[in-house]
Amino acid sequence: MIDLDDFVQRTGIARKVLTTWIEREWLVAEHPGTLQLSEMDAARARLIHQLEGDFGINDEGIEIVLHLLDQIHGLRRALETMQRAGPAGQGRVTRRGSRLRQRYYRLGKRRP
Repeated sequence: MIDLDDFVQRTGIARKVLTTWIEREWLVAEHPGTLQLSEMDAARARLIHQLEGDFGINDEGIEIVLHLLDQIHGLRRALETMQRAGPAGQGRVTRRGSRLRQRYYRLGKRRP
């Protein structure tokens, strides 16, 4: 885990900008109420910075990109679980997939 000051040094992104991203929930601390972020958050912050700077994507576009990336990662985890479960675990995986689908529908309604 990385505190916000170290995070600013590692990523080169201004603290105020990171704070805004945290408020928008583009970056989410693993433990609510703390400003401890992970290496994955650092990679995500660099991606957001690149989307804004290099590609000129606006805030609404970044929301969509991040939402789609989160869906891809969730689906990838579900697929890995299904592959590990094999035929005997298909029912459990199907129920988990239904819960994931419901979660993403709720997220989609919350975000553009």
